[in-house]
Amino acid sequence: MPLSQLILLSLVQGLTEFLPVSSSAHLILAPIAAGMEDQSPLIDVMAHAGSLVAVLVYFWRDIRDVAVGKLAWLSGRMTPGGRLALLIGAATPPIIIGAGALYLTGHTDLFRSPLIIGIATLVFAVPLWAADKFGRTTFTTATMTYRDAFLIGLVQIFALIPGASRSGVTMTAGRALGLGRSEAARFSMLMAIPVIAAFALVAGLDLAQGGNEGASLMDGLIVAALSFLSAWASIAVMMRFVERVGFLPFVIYRLILAGLIFWLLV
Repeated sequence: MPLSQLILLSLVQGLTEFLPVSSSAHLILAPIAAGMEDQSPLIDVMAHAGSLVAVLVYFWRDIRDVAVGKLAWLSGRMTPGGRLALLIGAATPPIIIGAGALYLTGHTDLFRSPLIIGIATLVFAVPLWAADKFGRTTFTTATMTYRDAFLIGLVQIFALIPGASRSGVTMTAGRALGLGRSEAARFSMLMAIPVIAAFALVAGLDLAQGGNEGASLMDGLIVAALSFLSAWASIAVMMRFVERVGFLPFVIYRLILAGLIFWLLV
């Protein structure tokens, strides 16, 4: 694949995966806007793998605490890390079930049209702004309930619509329920770990069964490395940015993007 396309796709994936702007929408729109063909399945797998490693590295302390907490379960102890693991576990089933249903019925491309992406980009921007502006900060991930975690996970199912944004809807729900800005962003990113891992696994199995065309292993390694670097930078900026500024810049970006989609593609 052309190096320019590899760079474009890896940067788009890495920069947008954890921002509330919808990485799936950008990965669909970027090749269209650049006049490129759809990327190889290998590129999808490696791009998500790079993003997954980035979130694991950035939140390595949380990952360590979760691992230690799971071991503590064996002795009947509940540690903060073990409780965090249960919160993430409570939030994960809805999106896995929803994505699995689309995959098994062969409807994974059901919402990929520019019209739906534009509508979702616009519609889901408003709740993000409202939740951030009017939402109170009443608890943290250390004190949130399993019910709160499940509700945040329940809205995550909207992420199956490109343009809605998995990060966006989960951060919206977190702020609406009472999480602070940085806590809502942190929990959203931790929730992404099993989701991205599941996607990469399914895509990898499809790749193994169907073979790979249009990309080499070196292409995949380049994409994984660039996705890792851009995703890590995106997370670092996000965690420092939202506490001071809030989510309004992302809302404005979504409104502009929706306008461009309707103007140029719809």
